[in-house]
Amino acid sequence: MSFRTVTTDGPLRLVVVGAGGMGRAWARTIQASADTELVGIADLSSAAAESAAEEIGVPGLALGSDAVELARRAGADAIVNATIPEAHHPVTTAALLAGIPVLGEKPVAASVAEGLSLTAAAEHTGELFMVSQSRRYHRSLHAAKRRLAPLGAVGIVAVDFYKAPHFGGFRDEMDSPLLLDMAIHQFDMARFLLDADPVSVSCEEYNPAWSWYAGDAAATAVFAMEGGARFVFNGSWCSPGFETSWNGSWRISAERGSVLWDGEGEPGADPDEDAAEAVDDPGQEIAGSLREFVAALRHGREPMGRVHANVMSLAMVEAATQSASQGRRVVIDDVLDRSYDAALATERDADVLAVMKAWSSVRDALSHKEERQ
Repeated sequence: MSFRTVTTDGPLRLVVVGAGGMGRAWARTIQASADTELVGIADLSSAAAESAAEEIGVPGLALGSDAVELARRAGADAIVNATIPEAHHPVTTAALLAGIPVLGEKPVAASVAEGLSLTAAAEHTGELFMVSQSRRYHRSLHAAKRRLAPLGAVGIVAVDFYKAPHFGGFRDEMDSPLLLDMAIHQFDMARFLLDADPVSVSCEEYNPAWSWYAGDAAATAVFAMEGGARFVFNGSWCSPGFETSWNGSWRISAERGSVLWDGEGEPGADPDEDAAEAVDDPGQEIAGSLREFVAALRHGREPMGRVHANVMSLAMVEAATQSASQGRRVVIDDVLDRSYDAALATERDADVLAVMKAWSSVRDALSHKEERQ
């Protein structure tokens, strides 16, 4: 499934939508790359956009409240959607329907249903919509995957995630702060390591007595994955002392050995056999996402995180929260089917609706996966 490439000369011209902390991080990353140029910042708050432009220090930077209008006025080739999750669907939909490619912050949208709508919008328009799952862009994660190659079939992927951040603000009041705001990173990394999608999940959430979060800040989830492997997530956002990295601490058990990775340094394997191929550097976090987005638009190269492939990572989050609240195992296809029905019922664009109605099944529609590393 192809998408439109960009053939303009010079650096890729980008507008950042959202002038908060993440939008400013994207703006700085765009400015630091020789392959991209920041040409505008859009935000509903003119004061926030002006403050971000002043902080970034780009003279004459175009500003505005409407992403599409600003992108056209500034001559942008694409937008980076760094808005809050609730705004991901309307902002990305408007851009795609206007013929503008989008690199979006995770999650793909606020719900799987909205993610399916965006998948269909990308198909209808032929524009690239890529989601930045930034923690896939770590050389040691790719090295861990290479170390698995000689070890045969993988049976268990397990990650421990223990941190104690005092964020303040909305995270402290969320019902499921760990699952909803953080776990998608580890869920997506497990899909990358296994080259497999989820089948079902059993999940329990809880909150230690000393937790400073209103909602459950700890969880254990066991996913059955395609091919029979299990992915076990064990995490907490209120565990001070001996904290793991933000990527977590990983153990991957395969037929002929295991791989360990602390989330930052070089992975180890036992037995220690050299992987068949050297590991290319994927770039680091959002800078890696940006580099891959540019390569995709310039050369038509299939990127990690294209919307079709990424929706499954959000489906893992929704399924885990449902399992925890209902106290039972949840089948991923049931989540997809309910989300599909919701997407059909709420879609306002007739052409996008027609694309969704033409799908033989949701899983088949999402099976257009990225080229494997």
